Amino acid sequence: ANLPTLSARDRGRSEFRKIGSGGMADTPETLKAAANELFKEGKFAKAVVAYSRALEMTPGNAVLLSNRAFAHLKLENYGSAIEDATFAVQADASYTKAYYRRASSHFLLGHLTEALKDFKLVCRMHPNDRDGRMKLKECENALRKRRFEAAIATPEDVVVKISESINAREMIIDSAYDGVRLEEDFIITSEFTDDMIERFKAQKTIASKYAFEILMQAKTIFEALPSVVDIPIPDGEKFTVCGDVHGQFFDLCNIFEINGMPSAKNPYLFNGDFVDRGSFSVEVILTLLAFKCVDPSSIYLTRGNHETAAMNKMYGFDGEVKAKYSVKLADLFQEVFQYLPLGAVLAKKVFIVHGGLFSRDGVTIAELRKINRFAEPPESGPFCEMLWSDPGALPGRHPSKRGVGVAFGADVTKKFLADNDLELVVRSHEVKDEGYEVDHDGCLITVFSAPNYCDQMGNKGAFITFHADCVPHFTSFDAAPHPPSRPMQYANNSFMFQ
Repeated sequence: ANLPTLSARDRGRSEFRKIGSGGMADTPETLKAAANELFKEGKFAKAVVAYSRALEMTPGNAVLLSNRAFAHLKLENYGSAIEDATFAVQADASYTKAYYRRASSHFLLGHLTEALKDFKLVCRMHPNDRDGRMKLKECENALRKRRFEAAIATPEDVVVKISESINAREMIIDSAYDGVRLEEDFIITSEFTDDMIERFKAQKTIASKYAFEILMQAKTIFEALPSVVDIPIPDGEKFTVCGDVHGQFFDLCNIFEINGMPSAKNPYLFNGDFVDRGSFSVEVILTLLAFKCVDPSSIYLTRGNHETAAMNKMYGFDGEVKAKYSVKLADLFQEVFQYLPLGAVLAKKVFIVHGGLFSRDGVTIAELRKINRFAEPPESGPFCEMLWSDPGALPGRHPSKRGVGVAFGADVTKKFLADNDLELVVRSHEVKDEGYEVDHDGCLITVFSAPNYCDQMGNKGAFITFHADCVPHFTSFDAAPHPPSRPMQYANNSFMFQ
């Protein structure tokens, strides 16, 4: 789609107007100092706003633009980070940090060739910069690996799925294993799941055989579903929708403490991004999949942008599975993620999707149901946008701050709902201070269920409860204590620790 340009500066200004203006005595220096302090405190969205205010007083300031790019980088708004860093380079071609921020953003989007150009510039400008040389080498290695994989790639129509080579039931369990064991029929029971959760709380694993068994059974369930599933809410019953959990297992357990365990009478939908960043991602996803196996009507899972191979390699899940279990289990997870539905329609009234809406009008639920989702997502189109798009403050459609998907206004949301005879969009994908936010004149809700995201954001988590009338009821909650395991512990690249 040909989308009108909305600059990073305009995005910052619209957000600033949304939250209100500051005092008359503000100067570029005081605003910069305030923004830097917000950045240090991990309040990156507020830092973006403060840098934007300073830039309104001193447009084209390379340092402020580069600093705002860094804040966008921390928020995973890679498109905005690239734009700001490019403006900074245009303002001051000798400002090395701007090239560095742009290169890092390109790398994290998978734009390795563009990242390589900027890292080479950084190293030419500062040949003794150890960090720059390290990132250049990492970028060269990633590009070399990608080219090698492309050279040996098997055509899609003859690829053998990893599941076809696995027989979990022939795997041997160590005699010393002290957890609950499955019976000979391999039915995953509530007793097994309860024991598994307690093992995870004690930082133990389950037998590798059982991890494979959970994934294989879950694959069979998901494979039979359409790409958008219909979920009823019977009269007198409730239904709970949760957003991103991102490997925060002890916060997941807290949700169940507050709201009850998943069951046919207390069903949940978890709206993508179960894994990555948090270092208990394996525990989160195995718990959710086990509940699905115990009773498919007790829990529904939709795919997020972090249930993808590229993100898992970058943000820690792939490394975590390999550290705690095996390479083969990591590969099986990637296959199972491809079977996850992309969205859901709740009680014929609420469209639930991880990211958001689309770069064109006229998209129907019937069209979305038919998406061939058994693959990694493309770089554009409805499949991609369901995982990546975000609502925007301005009407119409605009380039995404993330560099992937689209930013869409309230008019787009209302037209989509009218076209599909729906009342509400529920999506996730973004941190919110209270764990949720109602937007687009009440037609769209964002819900995010990972409190104090990455142990630094200070946000609450939330979940939404619906009854048959589909009126949303919100519950916010604080972060639960967890063992001293830092976020991103298993990430395999230095870009996560800038």
